[in-house]
Amino acid sequence: MEAADKNIAIPFRVLLRVPVPWVYVLTYLIGVVLERAWPIRSRFALSANAAVPLGGVVFALGALIAGWGLFTFGKARTTTVPGRASVRLVTWGPYRFSRNPMYVGLAISYLGEAVILKQIWPVLLLPATLAYVNWVVIPLEQRKLTEVFGEEYVRYQRQVRRWL
Repeated sequence: MEAADKNIAIPFRVLLRVPVPWVYVLTYLIGVVLERAWPIRSRFALSANAAVPLGGVVFALGALIAGWGLFTFGKARTTTVPGRASVRLVTWGPYRFSRNPMYVGLAISYLGEAVILKQIWPVLLLPATLAYVNWVVIPLEQRKLTEVFGEEYVRYQRQVRRWL
């Protein structure tokens, strides 16, 4: 563990060992448990006839965005592991629009799943996952990218937003 990583609180250091997609999955599963224990019914709930197709489109859109990001990293032959040194700064494909399209895609798919299953608790928990990614994972990645690519990465940060 690097010195900068030691400043991260212990629960987050443990969580950093979990791949980010699994953090989304685990958060969603906690939401499912809460949904079963304390269901929240909304008077604005969609019918199954509307929820499944709408949620499916949202889920698929997120999966496409995340998959495009992953495919682009694979094509560049660089790492997808937060905190590991990248061999190439990826600035093409979805990385022209967002520095973190995989995280954006995961969040969109997460919301699509919640719509399909008409679940509120997972949606209420999503901001916690986004906060963790935004304030723990991404800064770690940014430090590593700045170390490896220096001014080239700093210029990229100025040109492309973190999320959207």
